[in-house]
Amino acid sequence: MDWFVLIVSGLLEAVWAIALSRSEGFTKRRPTIVFGIALVASMAGLAVAMLTIPTGTAYAVWVGIGAVTTAGWAMVTRAERATLVRILLLAVLVAAVAGLKVVA
Repeated sequence: MDWFVLIVSGLLEAVWAIALSRSEGFTKRRPTIVFGIALVASMAGLAVAMLTIPTGTAYAVWVGIGAVTTAGWAMVTRAERATLVRILLLAVLVAAVAGLKVVA
């Protein structure tokens, strides 16, 4: 269950990162509200997961999921270019995160 919470928290990290960008310096109300809610929920989930998952592993997985999801979303929405090198590097990051799950 803690791994599920950690994965959802990592996805929420991507939500707050995207909302932060769209808030344009907290000048847009809706993205700012989404940012705040997703940030609190993401951090709370990370804290719960860290009760049973080692801190280094939990944090690395949380950041990895958030980074890959955020970068993937940017490529899907064409805010950033989807290059072969970028996709391969994200795949390596996913493999590293999965490896942490296996050894934890």
